[in-house]
Amino acid sequence: MARMRQVISLFAAAALLVGCVPQEKYNALKLDRDSLAEQLSKAQSDANGARAEADSYKSQLNQFMTGLNTKDGIVGNMNQQLAALQAQYDELNRKYAEAMNRGTGGSALPPQLTSELSTFAQQNPDLVDFDAAKGIVKFKSDVTFAVGDATVTPKAKDVIDRFATILNSPAAAGYELMVAGHTDNQRVSNPRTISAGHKDNWYLSSHRAIGVANELMSQRVSPQRVGVVGYADQRPVASNANANGQEKNRRVEVLILPTQVRSTAPTAAAPTKSNTKNLNKDTTVGGSEMTKPVYNK
Repeated sequence: MARMRQVISLFAAAALLVGCVPQEKYNALKLDRDSLAEQLSKAQSDANGARAEADSYKSQLNQFMTGLNTKDGIVGNMNQQLAALQAQYDELNRKYAEAMNRGTGGSALPPQLTSELSTFAQQNPDLVDFDAAKGIVKFKSDVTFAVGDATVTPKAKDVIDRFATILNSPAAAGYELMVAGHTDNQRVSNPRTISAGHKDNWYLSSHRAIGVANELMSQRVSPQRVGVVGYADQRPVASNANANGQEKNRRVEVLILPTQVRSTAPTAAAPTKSNTKNLNKDTTVGGSEMTKPVYNK
């Protein structure tokens, strides 16, 4: 570019001597000067474009590096959350195992509380079982929920509400609670059940446990006392080879744990209830649903 400027300067000086130069040479020099000026302008424009493109690439690189750092931060945060959830799940599993390993003789709970829960179960034999040796109240899923659904039925709601009254009594108010959902080993297949969020037995068992826990908390059982877990078909209490065993395996357990919590004050706010519609869980034949459920969950 410096060379071009020198040439143009020479042409400008030559213009001062136009009177001494033949007209033909003057015109030729002028054309050369105009051509060089045009080339210089284009070169400057190209340089400016190249500079802008370089700045753009630099900006994109900076954005990429910033985004990469952000993604690394998100991934790190998600890993921390996953580790915390895994620790909570491991703790729930430990407590569940401890409750299942309690002695078969005697009672795991104080006599007064055991008596109240035994009477409660005797009054609702079609819906509730009580294992005094382990301190576990079992709600039968076939009565507690509609087929393939996780919404507590009105009948079960009344029984769970009476159960909450016992849990809030002085005899039980200091205990932690674990609500554990279980299913049989029949897989979820009804498209409507799946589309409602109960994608498989893990989801269904968890959602049913949440349904019972929500009903307890709506009756002022403190959320600080409540843990929820879904075990799908992984903790059977009977054989899944027959309908009777499958029925026993479909259950929601409330484990009354012999551990104290910091705050046991009843909660004032009731959680939002689920508006999930009652859904059948049945098999499909040729893409169409059977009119009767093969099994109840």
